[in-house]
Amino acid sequence: MGDTNGVQIQIFATWIFYAVLNQLCIDVALAQPAVGIALNQPKERISTEMVFRSLYHFSQAVLRGDAHEAVPYLVERQKLFGLVKARRKRHR
Repeated sequence: MGDTNGVQIQIFATWIFYAVLNQLCIDVALAQPAVGIALNQPKERISTEMVFRSLYHFSQAVLRGDAHEAVPYLVERQKLFGLVKARRKRHR
């Protein structure tokens, strides 16, 4: 029984983390000009992997006292972190 509970906890924790990460991607995509820079991109253009990888840099900025909120930090550095996927040219 204990093994089942551990697996269920891991599954629920993964779902919760994915939901939070997905919402963060949406918030970054729809960032308003009040943040300073407006991305106004569809969510599909935001790289979930790069948002995830940039969370480490955000956590380090928080520890240094350079940042307090994730969305403005990520939007201001979106080019550095590669958050917006490049548009691909159609093959003819």
